[in-house]
Amino acid sequence: MLQVMTADEKRDLLARGFTRRSFGRFTSLLAAGASLPFYNEFALAQSAQRELREALPPDAVRISGNENPLGPCPEAREAIYNVAGQAGRYDPNGEYAQMIKIAASVDGIKPNYVVAYAGSADPLHRTICAFVSPTRSLVTADPGYEAPERAAEFLGAKVVRVPLRKDFSHDVQAMVKADPNAGVIYICNPNNPTGTLTSKTDIEWVVANKPKGTILLLDEAYIHFSSATPGSELVGADKDVIVLRTFSKAYGMAGLRAGMSLARPDLLEKMAPYASGRVPVTAAAAATASMKVKTLMSERRKINGQIREDTFNFLEQRSYKFVRSESNFFMLDVKQPGKDFAIKMAKEKVFVGRTWPSMPTYSRITVGTQDDMNKFKAALSKVMS
Repeated sequence: MLQVMTADEKRDLLARGFTRRSFGRFTSLLAAGASLPFYNEFALAQSAQRELREALPPDAVRISGNENPLGPCPEAREAIYNVAGQAGRYDPNGEYAQMIKIAASVDGIKPNYVVAYAGSADPLHRTICAFVSPTRSLVTADPGYEAPERAAEFLGAKVVRVPLRKDFSHDVQAMVKADPNAGVIYICNPNNPTGTLTSKTDIEWVVANKPKGTILLLDEAYIHFSSATPGSELVGADKDVIVLRTFSKAYGMAGLRAGMSLARPDLLEKMAPYASGRVPVTAAAAATASMKVKTLMSERRKINGQIREDTFNFLEQRSYKFVRSESNFFMLDVKQPGKDFAIKMAKEKVFVGRTWPSMPTYSRITVGTQDDMNKFKAALSKVMS
């Protein structure tokens, strides 16, 4: 439920171009807990799954939602077990503060620059609500993650979609030039759905050259799978940057819901009124335990990379066209409408990801276990024959 807005916050919404009528619609819908077009990866994957009209069989290969089949690490599972009996309280042992403290330590920033949420979709939508409006647009990549676009469109804001470069990195110069009144420039690094990187130099260029008052929203949901440089240094330098992190991907906690935003305290404060709730105590305990395992991310990056490269080798040997990724998913050209391909693969009990309008013959494939990918290869060979 929406927190009660102050008079200053209401005046800010009106100053950002909301009419009194749209302001009333916006706040009443949020306060009522109405069904809003605000999505996370799970909801988008589920929507695509419903279009297939196929129930997932018990032996299905699920490589559609960018989940990590490894699940929580042993230390995280133990932490969940230890706190579960105390889950009748919101924060029985200060789990929330412990999560914030270690996260700040890992990224080398102050604890008051970190807020934990139930996943990273929550702060993503808060950022759009706080800084995008009918007079302040969202600038995003094409193809890019759809959730911020849908939230901006719900607010009545303009969405400017900028094509990726030929190497599938963000065209940062074009994004900065796209709208002098941009409220937010959104960069997912690695990008969803292509899994490709945008360089540290390019991201720093955005910060140095963006319109005054524009926020760079840097979504690092998949950064732990890659060689990308985290944006936390920009946050620590007090730039107009909000970094999103999640424990749903590399940490294998999609079903537990834990995430964070890293930003200056004044930016975090502006995001606060647009939702309420907190990280489940089990998720906070699991996230804290996971961050304490110093080798966890390097180990999981190696496992994912080996399975991904094995799959790429298979595709290259058979002359399939795909986008080389540094994440736990990639885009595969299936030489037909992506939805048609997904239906055919579902009949083989292999459920692949969705398709983007700007890449209509490409299907997004999540990297699963080695057994998952072996079954994917067999199904692909059958379907494409």
